[in-house]
Amino acid sequence: MKNFGFIKVAAAIPEVKVADCRYNAESIFRLLKKAANEEVDIVCFPELCITGYTCGDLFYQDLLIEEAEKAVDWLLDKAVDLPPITYIIGAPVKIGNQLHNAAIVCAGYRIVGIVPKTYLPNYCEFYEKRWFNPSDTVKCKTFNYTGSSDTGEPVGTDLLFKTKDNVTFAVEICEDLWAPVPPSSQHAPAGAQLIFNLSASNELTGKHNYLLSLINQQSARCLAGYIYASAGWGESTTDLVFGGNAIISENGQLLAASERFQMKEQLVISEIDVERLNSDRSKISSFKDYRLKTEYQFLDAYNEDEPEEFDLEDFEFNMKAPENSENVIKLTRKIHPLPFVPDEEKRNESCEEIFSIQIGGLAKRMLHTQSKTAIIGVSGGLDSTLALLVCVKTFDKIGISRDKIIGVTMPGFGTTDRTYNNAIQLMKSLGISIREIDIKAACEQHFKDIRHHPETHDATYENSQARERTQILMDIANQMNGLVIGTGDLSELALGWATYNGDHMSMYSVNSGIPKTLVRHLVDWVADVQVDNDSAKILKDIVCTPVSPELLPAKNGQISQCTEDIVGPYELHDFFLYYTIRFGFSPWKVFYLSKVAFEEKYTQESILQWMEIFYKRFFSQQFKRSCIPDGPKVGSINLSPRGDWRMPSDASSELWLNEIKAIRRTIKK
Repeated sequence: MKNFGFIKVAAAIPEVKVADCRYNAESIFRLLKKAANEEVDIVCFPELCITGYTCGDLFYQDLLIEEAEKAVDWLLDKAVDLPPITYIIGAPVKIGNQLHNAAIVCAGYRIVGIVPKTYLPNYCEFYEKRWFNPSDTVKCKTFNYTGSSDTGEPVGTDLLFKTKDNVTFAVEICEDLWAPVPPSSQHAPAGAQLIFNLSASNELTGKHNYLLSLINQQSARCLAGYIYASAGWGESTTDLVFGGNAIISENGQLLAASERFQMKEQLVISEIDVERLNSDRSKISSFKDYRLKTEYQFLDAYNEDEPEEFDLEDFEFNMKAPENSENVIKLTRKIHPLPFVPDEEKRNESCEEIFSIQIGGLAKRMLHTQSKTAIIGVSGGLDSTLALLVCVKTFDKIGISRDKIIGVTMPGFGTTDRTYNNAIQLMKSLGISIREIDIKAACEQHFKDIRHHPETHDATYENSQARERTQILMDIANQMNGLVIGTGDLSELALGWATYNGDHMSMYSVNSGIPKTLVRHLVDWVADVQVDNDSAKILKDIVCTPVSPELLPAKNGQISQCTEDIVGPYELHDFFLYYTIRFGFSPWKVFYLSKVAFEEKYTQESILQWMEIFYKRFFSQQFKRSCIPDGPKVGSINLSPRGDWRMPSDASSELWLNEIKAIRRTIKK
């Protein structure tokens, strides 16, 4: 908890001299010292880094093997004076009369365990079986490697290592990753949240991209952090070149990587969010149901001889200020402030895919219901614009003329010229049928009927307009044998920012899986790549229009009711939504991540103010989500009661709000 679930890891690429064990040990120690000073918890070095991977038949020389052992012993002795750190080094280890390519896991001054390589490549440029034996030939469970232990160190591929923060990691070596079933595929279901790979993979044209893909895929398959360190500068170039790959990936996402072909040592650092990994592991049944084929040994990778005593302050971390705590991790990894919005380099591909999901959902519903028309309220705002664009592309796809889309603009008391004109011009440019129905007279009659004073601009005043519009759309749908297309988005569902049985209701809701930040991004993308210049100009202005339901009278022709002034910035709410629902993070962690993501854009109090509103509204407005219309799931989060989110409408928010109060108390201290 003290680090919000993060653990700092590193992949190190030291300079080596082939067969010069002392030189290599000193190079390793320099990077080890640097990692320790950077408060890295675990650092991984390349395969056979004590001797160099390219020793060839020198591995037959007893002198080299003995010097490798002395070098490891020297490292253990030097590590005594370092800040607490766990490190994994590669060395040839002789057990009996068999030599093994092994990873040695060390914590401070002691060896915690030895992991021999399982799969030895013996093809093309590789011939490891000439010198080494695979792990299944090891017959002992313990082995006294350096002579410093009375009982010997655990040895085998069935070792899992636990840090004092209760993070579990495992080790595999180079070719193990390339096997049909890597050892890590067993390690992860057994409990390993981190996988470290010591490698010496040479460079070939095209191999690097394949390697990145392999590492990202394995980290995703294992729902784990994957830390990969491969040999670099100093290895023999007699026949091969080693580029020095240090790669850190988390559940399919590349966090950090080294620069290849550098003529100097490198240390690549990032943080793995173990809490995030655990959240996915607790949900994904295929991971939980995996049946292990191996019994594992769990080893404590403490720097001390004994585990630390239980510290009550660690348990009561909510009373500590994260920014004042020396124990809280300083993140080097980027926290994206817009987690729903695709990266710029993937913009076209991602937006096309999202748009296609929306189109596919609506196309199926139109064909299944044999509807002849689609009826949509067009306000000139973001949500109705995206829904209209989806309708247009859907009708093009299924071969129905666009004039069968009935766009209805319904000016009310708060409609401004800007949104009205944008709605009319957009519908004209897209070639759909247009109806204009002014709702003011109908609402005024309704106010008379229910004895509501029209100058009382309360919820009744606002919601009457939203329900009048929905009634009009539903009745036109009856007339035209059509479907009412919902325009509300995922962010509005999360906050309950919709009128119950008003804009809350439709016959198919194409935006229900799209958060507001992504709606804006999609409309902007359509303007850039999908429509003509006239339509694009209108769309660009809609993107820049303040978000508003326009239910209160305009002031001097301008929007008087800005949604984000009332409920808060959508970029913050979407951030809260993502980390609260996707990973189940506590308000403490969401607050911490918000500070990192938005840096100086929002003050701490501003973040807490809007976070409090988010939790209050999210809990109190569940009753609206319990009966929402059908709509397609698009991303990793959906609030449909038939799909991803099943929550009672009367659940209490006190736990979450109390934690926000605790954060405020901590900040004041």
